[in-house]
Amino acid sequence: MSQLTITTRNVAAGPILEITGDLDYDSAPRLRETVNELTLARGQVLTLDLAGLEYCDSSGLTALLAARNLATQQDADMALAAIPDNTARILSITGLDRVFTIHPDASAASARRSAAS
Repeated sequence: MSQLTITTRNVAAGPILEITGDLDYDSAPRLRETVNELTLARGQVLTLDLAGLEYCDSSGLTALLAARNLATQQDADMALAAIPDNTARILSITGLDRVFTIHPDASAASARRSAAS
């Protein structure tokens, strides 16, 4: 098991959370707390950069959905970026790949939002 690390950086399009390690039953509450502390402006995009994600269980999926719900409540968008193959497979099996906006990397998510503005 790898400890969850969340690094937040802000860009014009909105905050980017770089998530590394395991997103599971023990660590998912930490992601939820981090997301709940964010204030998103209308039209911004919250990007979760999953390039360093090593493992994600059902609690992790629930935390990702909670982040999406928070963004929606604040009239913002949310995107997942750089999803590892094992997590992409889980998203596909559960149908969540049709729920989340998915980008190949965080810069693509930010560029898309900047172009739409």
